[in-house]
Amino acid sequence: MTAVPVPCVKESRAQSASTCAWPLPTTVPWFSSHGHWAVWLVALPALVLTGCRQEPRASGPLANDAYVWQRTWSPSVTHSVRTHAGAFSMLSVLVGEVTWASKSPQVVRVTPDFAALQAIPQATQLGIALRVGVFQGPFSPDDPTARFLRNTARQCLDDARKSGIDVAEFQIDFDCAERHLDGYRLWIEALRRELAPVPVVFTALPSWLKRSAFRRLAASSDGFVLQVHSLARPRHVQEPAVLCDPLAARQAVERAAKSADGVPFRVALPTYGYLLAFATNGAYLGASAEGPPPARPFGTQHRELSADPSAMAQLVADWTGDRPASMQGLIWYRLPVEGDRFNWRWRTLENVMAGRTPFARLEAVLESPSQGLTEVRVVNQGSADRTGPVSIRLRWANAQRLGADGIRGFEAIFAGPHDVLFTNAICRLPAGEGSRIGWVRLNAPVPITLEAVVPSDLSTPGNP
Repeated sequence: MTAVPVPCVKESRAQSASTCAWPLPTTVPWFSSHGHWAVWLVALPALVLTGCRQEPRASGPLANDAYVWQRTWSPSVTHSVRTHAGAFSMLSVLVGEVTWASKSPQVVRVTPDFAALQAIPQATQLGIALRVGVFQGPFSPDDPTARFLRNTARQCLDDARKSGIDVAEFQIDFDCAERHLDGYRLWIEALRRELAPVPVVFTALPSWLKRSAFRRLAASSDGFVLQVHSLARPRHVQEPAVLCDPLAARQAVERAAKSADGVPFRVALPTYGYLLAFATNGAYLGASAEGPPPARPFGTQHRELSADPSAMAQLVADWTGDRPASMQGLIWYRLPVEGDRFNWRWRTLENVMAGRTPFARLEAVLESPSQGLTEVRVVNQGSADRTGPVSIRLRWANAQRLGADGIRGFEAIFAGPHDVLFTNAICRLPAGEGSRIGWVRLNAPVPITLEAVVPSDLSTPGNP
């Protein structure tokens, strides 16, 4: 009598064998003279599916990594790396970008501040990342294109090592079309051979997970980063838009754990934002981030879109409580840098990484830089940026107003000789930052009362 084993579905790469929730016979009769073979064949799929436990789960604090994605290292980038690197398990530093000219690859190298990277705490590992633009093939492990990528990766790795950097990981961020995932696998395999023993990981998109080729791609790597953020261009100025849909992110994580058969992965979450532009009829024109915005037609409408820190904090809290065991941690795009307008401030990211919901807390104070001159300053003492209306009224008596004006988008409105209202419908205050919003000059040094009109919870410490 021939017998076949009853297998359990493999749970993860880390397990040599999975276990069943209740005992199953070790063999199944393939044929029985009593005619019971058909019963076994019918029952076998049900036994396998119901007798094996679900994908392994994990809980507890998540490892937090961060991208340093700037192509030019300004003093602010260096300062941020030196100041905050110790808060992360790894920094993934952009070292180059490959683009294509007439189907021929070319690379623009990025030169990080290796001295700053050498000075970070030893507990923080360093990875290097290579960005690769859209390429439609053909793919081969050893054609001129593959050799160019291998040589570029090797040069990036060698340069980092010569600068005293112990590289813990090489990450490739390639805009691969879904139909070319098997071709991409050839590159990954070639890069692993070239860079061994340095682990090679790749950036993956949720749309890839439904492809059977993704399982093979994941298996060919040392891991991957699941990017659950992107800009889905709104069709109209009134259409809602998000950079990261929390529900979609949760679903993608669960799919990734199953599709990749336990290959370890991290999840990339956003900290950045865009300035969206719309035509006078509301049609979408484009998006811009850091740097001067491009020239737009007269009457262009603008709208800011930023990663939602409250939603991201909830994701962190949820995954801290329960997640697939193959989900190894988070990697944040990107490290906060002073002066980076469309990115979170450090105190925001610090709270979100801990699973705490950040909040804004506005405070208004009066300052007197010279006799008779009073300035109003508003500071966001909270941990989240705030964008919205702000109105503050000043009142006094027994003095004549010599002049007053609003600053930084605030308008000065006068209801009488002894008051002024400073108002702005869209006042943006990043966490931890402040700004002068207006001034008034009187002909005599008299007490001035500061009154918060909007928002009602704006505090006025030290003012009558």
